Amino acid sequence: MKEKQVLTGNEAIARGFYEGGGRLASSYPGSPTVEIMENVKQYKEVYAEFSTNEKVALEVAIGSSFYGARSMVSMKHVGVNVAADPLMTFTQTPINGGFILVSGDDPGMASSQNEQDNRIFGKFANMAILYPGSSQESKDYIKEGLMISEEYQIPIMLDITSRVCHGRGIVELGPRIDKVPSGFTKDQEKYTMLPPNTFKAQYFMKDRLERLEDYAYNSSINVLEEVEGSETLIITSGLVYYNLKELELPISIYKLGMVYPISIKKVEELAKKYKRIIIIEEMMPFVENELRLKGIDCEGKKYFSFTGELQIEDIERGLIEAGVISGEVKDINKPKIISRPPMFCSGCPHRPIFDILKKMKVKVMGDIGCYSMAVLPAFEAAHTMISMGATVGITKGMNKAMRRNGDDEPIVSVIGDGTFFHSGMTGFANLLHQREEDDNMTFIILDNRTTAMTGGQHNGSSGNYNESEDMHISIKSILNTMGHEDVVEVDQFIYKDIKDAINNGTKRKGISIIIATRPCALKYKIKEKHFYVDPNICISCRSCVKTNCPPIRMIKYDGIEKLKSSIDPDSCVGCSVCAQVCPVNAIKRSE
Repeated sequence: MKEKQVLTGNEAIARGFYEGGGRLASSYPGSPTVEIMENVKQYKEVYAEFSTNEKVALEVAIGSSFYGARSMVSMKHVGVNVAADPLMTFTQTPINGGFILVSGDDPGMASSQNEQDNRIFGKFANMAILYPGSSQESKDYIKEGLMISEEYQIPIMLDITSRVCHGRGIVELGPRIDKVPSGFTKDQEKYTMLPPNTFKAQYFMKDRLERLEDYAYNSSINVLEEVEGSETLIITSGLVYYNLKELELPISIYKLGMVYPISIKKVEELAKKYKRIIIIEEMMPFVENELRLKGIDCEGKKYFSFTGELQIEDIERGLIEAGVISGEVKDINKPKIISRPPMFCSGCPHRPIFDILKKMKVKVMGDIGCYSMAVLPAFEAAHTMISMGATVGITKGMNKAMRRNGDDEPIVSVIGDGTFFHSGMTGFANLLHQREEDDNMTFIILDNRTTAMTGGQHNGSSGNYNESEDMHISIKSILNTMGHEDVVEVDQFIYKDIKDAINNGTKRKGISIIIATRPCALKYKIKEKHFYVDPNICISCRSCVKTNCPPIRMIKYDGIEKLKSSIDPDSCVGCSVCAQVCPVNAIKRSE
């Protein structure tokens, strides 16, 4: 009997890559796919790395594939935007070692800044697209994808959604295939994408997609479930298929494991047997549009939401509206869950920064990271946030527009150390271009020595705090080498020092850069002796509460009428920020 395990979709992808003879896996951390690489690391046969950004991760995997090694790169959906430049040219070349790009889409934007549907990106890049809906399929499709990639010399996109990434299911394990790399053979026509080679590449891409469409006709990855008497055929894929099956409807289903290319011949044959074809898919009407472009009469998005996840009741409601089934949608008694807004951890070194910025009431350009939470209550101390590393260029652009409008207000920008290495450095270099006397920009680099938002993966400066890491890059040295002279390093847990640094920076003309140096409390398990409140001294001013630290709350003490602040000793890590903002020294460190 074969061994079985309960795995998440991410764990199953890692397992599938191992079983499929994978040799190199690269990634940049981002939800919902970060656990893929964390799990690949357990397999000694696979070289695995978190690269400095998605573009570099893709390039590392391209090099491995060029050598004939089976390779995989994984990233969240917006990461494909960062990797798009090399991707769009790489997909013109014939694949040597099997190549998989895992894209983690996020219907409903549970942890993302947008909801882009990367099936469209995959088609745009001339890739075949596999779309798993369970952990077992996640593992199987990786192995199938490696095979297809090599047989058809095409790069594969495994497009997976966040719920499949994190959901668990029983997965049947198998042995590893020993796939030895074929090596790199010099062939400029294949691997140098300059005219006239690129002209030939266009026809090559068209030909391989047509051959793959023929493969899709009988492929076991696409499953037809026909029900006698059904006048409607539902075409679906991924997790939506499993949600649809929960309804146990007497309707025929064509489940696509490969959503691009689709065998139009197959669908045309099916269309002759059914009165209606209904497409059920999350996010964009990708499959629906593909079929419409080929002249196949079908319906879909007019009955189902264009955004978010499609739960069972959403599917039922849509099919009732379409007249495919009758009845009323039953209300589901979901348990009431008290909403809890995201907040900074106890002892998070970002907290004093945003406490100060909120009190200063300055314009703050934010970026992507744990500190994105500063956008939310209680701080609301970051006022823009677009994408990784974007704050630097945005700050410069706003600064230029303001000065030319006679507006001399200072601007503050915040960016993390991981984001600095990801894509912030180019923005800092650009700051040196066309500097003017009236510029007034203060940049705060939150250097907590880790990529904290995704679980604590290393970045370029992690080795400065943790010797087991192999990158010891000094952000200050990089900035000084670029030509930035006004760069200071400040311990943000010394509240007065960081407050003075920010205040002074915003008062000076020019570009000032503050590197806040405290490491992540969660990653490095930092815990000092806890603090407590003396209720007889506390004046109930709530200055400590306003720092938004989780252990602090107002309580009723015996014999004292007014509510006074209190600190949960189990949660307090002893950062001391609350004691430093207390105006009457009512907060003291325990012995």
